[in-house]
Amino acid sequence: MIMNSDYFKNWQDYWKKLQSLLLDPKIDEAALEASLRTAREHVPVPVLWLLGKTQAGKTSIIRSLTGSETAQIGNGFQSCTRHSRFYDFPGEMPIVRFLDTRGLGEVDYDPADDIRFCASQAHLLLAVMKVADLRQEVLFDVLHDIRLQHPEWPLLMVQTGLHELYPAAGKHILPWPYGHEPWPATLPAELKRALLAQRAAAQKLPGFAPIHWIAVDLTLPEDGFEPSDYGLEGLWQAIESLLPLGLQHQLSDEQTVRDLYAHTAHQHIVGYALTAAGLGALPAVDLVAVTAVQAKLLHSLAVLYAQRWDTRTVSEFLGLLGTGIATSYLTRFIGRTVTKLIPILGQTAGAVWGASASGATTYALGKASTYFFNQRKQGLNVDPAVMRRIYAESLEKGRTLMSERLRDQPK
Repeated sequence: MIMNSDYFKNWQDYWKKLQSLLLDPKIDEAALEASLRTAREHVPVPVLWLLGKTQAGKTSIIRSLTGSETAQIGNGFQSCTRHSRFYDFPGEMPIVRFLDTRGLGEVDYDPADDIRFCASQAHLLLAVMKVADLRQEVLFDVLHDIRLQHPEWPLLMVQTGLHELYPAAGKHILPWPYGHEPWPATLPAELKRALLAQRAAAQKLPGFAPIHWIAVDLTLPEDGFEPSDYGLEGLWQAIESLLPLGLQHQLSDEQTVRDLYAHTAHQHIVGYALTAAGLGALPAVDLVAVTAVQAKLLHSLAVLYAQRWDTRTVSEFLGLLGTGIATSYLTRFIGRTVTKLIPILGQTAGAVWGASASGATTYALGKASTYFFNQRKQGLNVDPAVMRRIYAESLEKGRTLMSERLRDQPK
């Protein structure tokens, strides 16, 4: 795909198309869904496969990583085989997909078929084991078979439920000490023996890829252990070292996310932006499909903030944002991006450009709209200058996020 004057003219018409679609939402849902399926093939969602016995703590890990209270058995999971389930987060436009299998060791459960299916889907394997349960033979047997077939796969072993081996009235050791050895002398002796015993048992596993260990204690606030997400940051660091996709940043941007609404909105924005990037990577950038995704994002954020999203609100939003200002930001953004790609103009360059621009503009629109909706929710005035600044800054930030994701996406 050669980027010519017609290609740029399409992007100059971008705001007119978005405004038209927002004010008169006529979307071919079937065609859009087909485009989304194709888009996700270009920017695939990373799959984290959690494997372990029943009650090992897999659901707690999903809940802690995503901050989602819906990560519960029977709520949010979608069956993919008879016994395996996907948990997409966020559900509509996911950033990450968790693959959960039935608990190993259950009566009358043969995991062979599930394991064959899951092995073809996963990008990172997390083996979860409760530290107080030293009988992990069934898990190690499965890991042995997987490592024989995929000796190159890195393996993250997550030891959970640390507090179960604390002495009476015991508390977490602060700061979290399990990132480096030797461990402090204050570590309970029984806990230390169990941690080391499980790690020693795993030394017989085949494969040449390294095995990484992490110890966490992810509890509910009412359990009385502070902090309730003990070791979560260490878990994130381990995941990021093995799957360098910036997932933690995508799930929670700590610089800008200060409340529950903003946290949830951020996850939705990134999911929609990545989907729009996938559409932009298609051989012909379909601006109708991209703007349809953006329209769905803005509507979902309005629902999140309990705000009307009717013709009057849409007109106010676009008027405050200023399509002329927004278009000038977009033009400068495109100009910088294309300049960087001049040595390799052609189909590949066009795809990268389209993906980055589509994703970045979606990200910027989402961030500008959260300011708009939050101000309205609190009964405050919306400052157009602030809103435009948020859009401009988010456009650049979105470009960086999309570029990193497209570069490091799992193959």
